[in-house]
Amino acid sequence: MNESGSLDGTGVPLARVQASDGNSSLELSSLLPVFAINPWDVVLCISGTIIACENAIVVAIIFYTPTLRTPMFVLIGSLATADLLAGVGLILNFVVQYVIQSETISLITVGFLVASFAASVSSLLAITVDRYLSLYNALTYYSEKTVLCIHMMLIVTWGVSLCLGLLPVLGWNCLDDYSSCSIVRPLTKSNVTLLSASFFLVFIIMLHLYIKICKIVCRHAHQIALQQHFLTASHYVATKKGVSTLAIIIGTFGASWLPFAIYCVVGDLDYPSVYTYATLLPATYNSMINPIIYAYRNQEIQRAMWVLFCGCFQSKVSFRSRSPSDV
Repeated sequence: MNESGSLDGTGVPLARVQASDGNSSLELSSLLPVFAINPWDVVLCISGTIIACENAIVVAIIFYTPTLRTPMFVLIGSLATADLLAGVGLILNFVVQYVIQSETISLITVGFLVASFAASVSSLLAITVDRYLSLYNALTYYSEKTVLCIHMMLIVTWGVSLCLGLLPVLGWNCLDDYSSCSIVRPLTKSNVTLLSASFFLVFIIMLHLYIKICKIVCRHAHQIALQQHFLTASHYVATKKGVSTLAIIIGTFGASWLPFAIYCVVGDLDYPSVYTYATLLPATYNSMINPIIYAYRNQEIQRAMWVLFCGCFQSKVSFRSRSPSDV
């Protein structure tokens, strides 16, 4: 059966049931009426709106609060900016798919989303590295060397993400060769394999660093307890809480992205589109959860939020400086 259709902004087009083998492929049919809206696309658009609003607040708080200029908050700002752009990209995807319907603009939207989500994942890795450095090199963490390291990580993070986003726009797509398409059209199978492999590498590095962080936290807590000549119940509670927090962070990240990354490798274009939507949606939820884990739980950001929106605190209120390990 011949394949024809126009693009979806995310590369996740409207599902169209095809006669071939009784399966449905992820392709937006130009024959479908504009009002035939896929509920999955509506959910993605709503998710994008929530993501954009959540992270816009974090970006505004960090931007308008002079006290939040430490390396830790700069990285949190980078993460929030990436997730904000990802949310905007999901909204643009819906608009391009059902309103504008331009192949060129939809391809640009694909690259925009790839770059945004890549920056989000890379920012999470940068935050993990920063947390590790704050514990491993606690005495020299606030030196100029650390600031330079953070700036370099940001340059690499956004530079690599931009390059990944430009690949489909510059020609690495399947517009002219439908057989090379992946489950996320118009990205090619080799393109999504590269993105998935990059994610697996980032996930392994993060997992390794968080395991080392757990060991450092447990060792520090044990040393403090020994200096007090006894092991108190609070020692075990604090250690358990710290380890649990780290487990929640890496567990949430893995649960959100691993299903989609794995399916990008093992999935095929002829598989039902519901599989792609069902694995993509949790991945977008990671950008919804990030501000809760990394920003809204932080006391400085909570106070700055009240100052910015409610004026409940005077501007002279002092903020206690915290290290990334406290976040």
